[in-house]
Amino acid sequence: MKILVAAKRVPDPNATIKVRPDGTGIVTDNLKFVVNPFCEIAIEEALRIKEKQGGAEVVLVSIGDKVAQEQLRTGLAMGADRAILVLAEGNVEPIAVARAIEKLVAQENPDLVLMGKQAIDDDSNVVGQMLAEMLGWGQGTFASEIKFAGDKGSAVVTREVDGGLEDVEVKLPAIITADLRLNEPRYASLPGIMKARKKELKEIPIADLGIDQGVQVKTHKISPPPARQAGKRVETVQQLVDLLHTEAKVI
Repeated sequence: MKILVAAKRVPDPNATIKVRPDGTGIVTDNLKFVVNPFCEIAIEEALRIKEKQGGAEVVLVSIGDKVAQEQLRTGLAMGADRAILVLAEGNVEPIAVARAIEKLVAQENPDLVLMGKQAIDDDSNVVGQMLAEMLGWGQGTFASEIKFAGDKGSAVVTREVDGGLEDVEVKLPAIITADLRLNEPRYASLPGIMKARKKELKEIPIADLGIDQGVQVKTHKISPPPARQAGKRVETVQQLVDLLHTEAKVI
């Protein structure tokens, strides 16, 4: 089995994000970047599948600047076999990401494509669905558990939905996007970090894939959330009820 896993470079979710004064984006100076947490979960799941089945190959793919090599090396240190970086400057919109992965799928011919359900920087939550449509493959989104049928010709995906959990069966090859509770990603070991330096990391300019990186969505302005208002202290239950009625308007 060959598993293709998408890994996006995003700001560290624990970092303090500052918006540029002109509202054109965030301040990236001295900002730490990491593998998108949902993508990291997808990498971990691919490695677990490889360990259970044996002989599987895990191939990472990322679309972005050369600096994304760092995040791919992190995935390689976790245990992935090789990586592909599609070189693209500036912001790459979800549709271009899906088209780039579609081209790589045609080259790599994987049995399964795993990716995070969304990236924490833009929260688009569309690449997996777009890719499934482009390829004409089945999809299982928001996966909290993945099980393979006896002949490994299909996978049963437990999805988190508003009403609880839902099981869907998809024939392979398929697209599966990882939710938060699918697993707990491992830490890269020191031997894994050393081995990652020698693993293949191939670079492909996005133009070589015939992808148009033209802007289709324009962001007019980014602004920080308003400062949180100070709380109010009340002396009686009646005062609390009055505030909930007049100011909060929840009752």
